[in-house]
Amino acid sequence: MSPATATAQELLPEVSEFLSADLHKAFVNGEWIEASGGQTFDVVDPGTGNKIATVASLQKEDVDRTVDAAVNAFEGSGWAKMPVNERSAVLHRIADAVEQRKAVFAQIESIDCGKIYSQAEGDVENFIDTFRYFADLAQTVNYRNVIAVRNHEAWVARHPWGPCGFIIPWNFPFLLAGWGLGPALAAGNTCVLKPAEDTPLSALYLCRMIQELDLLPAGVLNVVTGLGDTAGSAVSQNPKFRRMSFTGSPEVGRLVAEACGRNLVPVKCELGGKGAAVVFEDVDIPQTAAKLVEAITFHTGQVCCDATRWMIHRDIYDDFVNECVTRMKSVKIGYQMDDSAEMGPVVSPVQRERVLGYLKKGVTDGAELLLEGGAAEVSGRNGYFVKPALMAGSLDNVAAREEIFGPVAFLAPFGTEEEGIRLANDTDYGLGNSVWSQDLARCARVAEAFESGNGWINAHNVIVHGVPYAGVGKSGMGGGVVSPETLNDYLRPISVVRPL
Repeated sequence: MSPATATAQELLPEVSEFLSADLHKAFVNGEWIEASGGQTFDVVDPGTGNKIATVASLQKEDVDRTVDAAVNAFEGSGWAKMPVNERSAVLHRIADAVEQRKAVFAQIESIDCGKIYSQAEGDVENFIDTFRYFADLAQTVNYRNVIAVRNHEAWVARHPWGPCGFIIPWNFPFLLAGWGLGPALAAGNTCVLKPAEDTPLSALYLCRMIQELDLLPAGVLNVVTGLGDTAGSAVSQNPKFRRMSFTGSPEVGRLVAEACGRNLVPVKCELGGKGAAVVFEDVDIPQTAAKLVEAITFHTGQVCCDATRWMIHRDIYDDFVNECVTRMKSVKIGYQMDDSAEMGPVVSPVQRERVLGYLKKGVTDGAELLLEGGAAEVSGRNGYFVKPALMAGSLDNVAAREEIFGPVAFLAPFGTEEEGIRLANDTDYGLGNSVWSQDLARCARVAEAFESGNGWINAHNVIVHGVPYAGVGKSGMGGGVVSPETLNDYLRPISVVRPL
């Protein structure tokens, strides 16, 4: 395991200037506001442990006023009634502006959440693609569908719902902001976005750009910064929202869904995962091992749809393990803005302790450490670094059943196709599984047999605009993302009928 030692990228002047603010305020109704009581919290660079920003920590009364602003903007700004082609043009202009500042957004995202810079660039590109996808898709929707029924004239009309709330996590802050805001805005809704307190900066920079370029009417996009148990709770409990979307852990997702249920606000939850990779005996071992190692170390394993349970056919089990151990030992751990780093830090000391704690709990529960893992040291950086780890044993082990959210995979052998499917489905989660084989007919059978929202063939984490992506069980409910179904989620249908 070799640490990266390259010199970190220099911050762009725009990034330095943005981070130099004494206080990063929330963006409400086209203005920058502080918390009503002056509350703040600090944001830390996970790669150094140093504070990079102080941010306003909004309270319930601040959030409630923000939702009122979104309600007023829906009713009075003209955004909801704007012709769809004009709204789509605005979304394209936002995407173009982000593209022109792609390096700025990528640096902010990299520093804020500890994501390798090249991966942060990919997230920014995904935001751009998402806005363009929904801007174009919105122009293809039939907003008035005539229904042929006897003795009646009937049709369904579709309208935007109104103010929509979004609570997003810290692992993909900008990408997930795009997944929520893109379809909601394209449909004509107004939005209140609550970013995670660990990673609020890219959302705030987006608002700054939109304000500078005068791209949206006041109140159409609002960003409320604050802690989960204050600002986040206030968002989930506000009865004036017409749609709610939450991405995060199943534990918090239950609380959000309960709060929305009391207000009868439809909620979409994209939650955690404990994805399986079922690897058959006919694979190219080095190639498949490389792809799975890349998946489990991508963003230091902090990916909900990752493959964290690897079912390896017993005929190749030992060779596959040896190949993976060799590859994982060579992963270069380093500061996220260092050019040679292949894996950066986890987002916080809490997350580092979670990962290390599961390694200990797994061993106590009987797991074998194939690759030890543990805390990592990076020269000159006091960040939250961990080493990748491989564990093996019974899939009843706590480390095989609970979401770790770090660069840790749990391995087990299997013999038959039926056993591989059974082991993959033996979990409370159901987000994304993959099957690996040269036999594509077998791959199709296995992928369709997965009890999950997504089944991937000879790849993992394959999320494509236009293809529904969602989870089942503890992995989510209420619809998916990045597809036509997503746009429909943000359009309210009304049936109109006239007897003849």
